[in-house]
Amino acid sequence: MKSKLFPYINREISWLSFNERVLQEAADTSTPLIERLKFLGIFSNNRDEFYRVRVATVKRLAKLGKKALSVYGEDPKELLTRLQRKVIEQQNNFENIYQELLVELAARNVFIVNEKQLTSTQRIYVSEYFRNELVSNLFPVMIDDSKPFPYMKDKASYLYLRLESIIQNRKSKYAIIEIPSNITSRFVQLPVHRKKRYIMLVDDVIRFSTDQIFEVFGYRTAEAYNIKLTRDAELDIDNDVSKSMIEKISKSVKARKQGQPVRFVYDAAMPDDMLKHIMKKLGMAKKDNAIPGGRYHNFKNFMDFPDLGEKELVYNHPMQLQHKDLKNNAFTTLKVIKEKDILLHYPYHTYNHIINLLREASIDPSVESIKITLYRVADSSKIANALINAVKNGKKVTVLIELQARFDEENNIYWGNKLQEEGARVIYGVPGLKVHSKLFIVSARESGKEVHYAHIGTGNFNEKTSKIYTDFSLLTANKDIAADIIKTFDFYENNFKVQAFKHLVVAPFFMRKQFIELINKEIRYAKNKKPAEIILKMNSLVDREMIGKLYEASRAGVKITLIIRGACSLVTEMEGWSDNIKAYSIVDKYLEHTRVFIFHNNGKEKIFISSADWMSRNLDDRSEVAVPIYSEEIRKQLRDIIKIQLSGNTKVRILDRKQENLYKKLKPGERNIRVQDEIYNYFKSEKEKAEVLKTKNLTVNA
Repeated sequence: MKSKLFPYINREISWLSFNERVLQEAADTSTPLIERLKFLGIFSNNRDEFYRVRVATVKRLAKLGKKALSVYGEDPKELLTRLQRKVIEQQNNFENIYQELLVELAARNVFIVNEKQLTSTQRIYVSEYFRNELVSNLFPVMIDDSKPFPYMKDKASYLYLRLESIIQNRKSKYAIIEIPSNITSRFVQLPVHRKKRYIMLVDDVIRFSTDQIFEVFGYRTAEAYNIKLTRDAELDIDNDVSKSMIEKISKSVKARKQGQPVRFVYDAAMPDDMLKHIMKKLGMAKKDNAIPGGRYHNFKNFMDFPDLGEKELVYNHPMQLQHKDLKNNAFTTLKVIKEKDILLHYPYHTYNHIINLLREASIDPSVESIKITLYRVADSSKIANALINAVKNGKKVTVLIELQARFDEENNIYWGNKLQEEGARVIYGVPGLKVHSKLFIVSARESGKEVHYAHIGTGNFNEKTSKIYTDFSLLTANKDIAADIIKTFDFYENNFKVQAFKHLVVAPFFMRKQFIELINKEIRYAKNKKPAEIILKMNSLVDREMIGKLYEASRAGVKITLIIRGACSLVTEMEGWSDNIKAYSIVDKYLEHTRVFIFHNNGKEKIFISSADWMSRNLDDRSEVAVPIYSEEIRKQLRDIIKIQLSGNTKVRILDRKQENLYKKLKPGERNIRVQDEIYNYFKSEKEKAEVLKTKNLTVNA
C-alpha cells in the first residue's frame, strides 16, 4: 500500500492539536486554579520548542523549493501558512483564558497587578525592590541605528522601549532590556493588604522603574512592549573526522545560540512604527512567523507560579508508593529481583527504588560491573553519583551518554566529563545513531556463577522528571533478556558488531520488521475469522508505513485501540480505512509517557513495553528497545492499567478525524473515572493487600 494514497494528518498540524489539549486543561474549571496557570506555562513552553525544532525544519525544507515536495510530501510554504494561522488562533484562545483566570484569581483575593494599578504604598515597595533586588541584573542596550541591532537570545523575553528626550530638539531613541527571569523569579509578591494578595510580574516592575535607568542619559520611557525571538535549534554537526564527537557537539551547541530566527512574538498593542522599526532591524518580513501576542511572553515561567499556600489551588499529589515487594533504603533489591520480575510505574511508585538498586550495586562485593545508557539526567543526578560511587568501590562502570539529547547536550557533556574524571568508561553515543534506549545491566559473581540484573524502561534515568512523567521500569534477572541486553551493549561498544536478538525488539535493525510481522499475524487471524486485536499506547504515531499497516489491519477486521498522547497522523472515522480503529488521548496532571504494545496473537498475547514511539526517527535512526513481558503477574498489571486507561471518562479526549479534541462523555449511571487517580489507587490497593497477606503469614508462622 503506497503511503501517499491513504489518509494522513500532517505531523506538525497534529502536534498543534496535542498542544491544544494542554490548553484545554488551562480552560478546564475542574482543574485547580494555579494548575491552570501552570498549564498555560506548559503550553507556551511546548510551543517554543515546536518553533525551535519543527517549524525551523519546515523553514529549511521551504528553501528547497519544488524538491521539498518529493522529500516532505507537501509544500512547506503552504504548511507554514497553515501553521501560523493555527498558532494565531490558539494564541487568541490563550489570551482569553489568561484574562478569565485573572478574574477567577481576583475572586479568590489574588490580584496580578501591573505598573499602572499600584497604590502609593505599593509604588514605594516596588521602587525599593527594583533598586535593591533587580537593577543589578539588568543590562539595558540603547539602539543605535548606525550599528547592528543588539543580539537577542533564544528563550529570553525582552522589553522594547521608545525613549523620549527630556532635552528639547533631540530625537526619540529605542532600547531593549532583557527580562532576567532565569536569574530572579518572574513573580514579585507585594505586601498583603486586608487579606488581599498582590503579585506583579518582573516585566512590570521594570516598566515602572525604567526612568531610574534612562533619566541620567536625558531620556524617559514613553512606551514599553514585550518582545521575544525564537531561533532554529537544529544542531549542524560538521564532518571533520579529526574532531571528537564531544568537540563537534560543543561547537554546535554554541552555534545554536546564533541560530536563524524562526518566530518573532510581539505585543499586539505595539504601534506600527515601532513594529516596522524592529522587524527591519531583525531582517524579518512581517509574514516571517511574526505572531501578535499579549502583554507578556515567555509564559513558560508560569510553570513556577507561586502556590500561595492554599491547597485547593493546586493538585493533590499523593505520597509516592513503595513497590509492594521492595523496601525503601534497604539493600535487598537485587535479592528480590533474582526471585521475580518487578514492574515500577512512576510517579505512582517512588523512583528511590532505582537509586537504591544502583547504590546497592555500587557497594555489594559480589557486583563486578554496571553498564548504563543515559539520555537525559537530572542536574544534580543521584543516578550519576551512584555510578561514581560504584567506580570508587572498584566496579567497572561503562556509561553510554547520548550527546545529541536535544537541549540537554551541555548537561550531558558535564556529566560525561565528571564520570570520566572519576574513572568510568564513557562512550559518547554511536556515530550516525541516537541512543534512546533506557537500559542498565548489573553483573555480579555469586557462588562462582555470573548473574545479571537488568533494567529496561520507557523513560529517562531522571529522578526529577519521574515525579511528573508516567513511565515504566522493568527489573529482571531473566537470563534470556539479560543476554540480549549484553548484546546491545556490545553493539554500543563495538558498532560494527550487530547480533541477532532472541527476545528484545531492537531498533533500528529489527523493530520495524518485527512489529509489522505482528500486525500481519493479526491480519491473518482476522481473515481466518479468528479473534484479532491490537492495543497500542505511545506518545506519537506518525510513521507512514506503520499507519498504512494499521489501516490494512482495520480493513481486514482487526480491532485496534490507540492511546496517543501527542501527534497522531492516523485518521480515525474514515469509512473503508479506519472503521475498526478507536483513538484516545489522556492529558492530565502527569505527562503520559509510557509505551505499551499488546497483540492478541490468537490468544497467546504478546505484551511489550518500549522506549520507542512509532515515528520514523525511532524506528530507523535511533537505538530503541522493546521488551516482551513474560511474568504473568506483570502481564496482568499491564492489562489492568490499560483497562483503566480505556475506561477513563475524565481528562480523556477522542481523537477524531476533525481533531476537535472532544472529551469522552460519561455514560448514564457511570461514575467519574480519572485514569491517573485510578492507577494510583490500583497500586495502593495492591500494596495494602500484600501487607495484609504478609501480616497473616507472620501470625501463622508465630
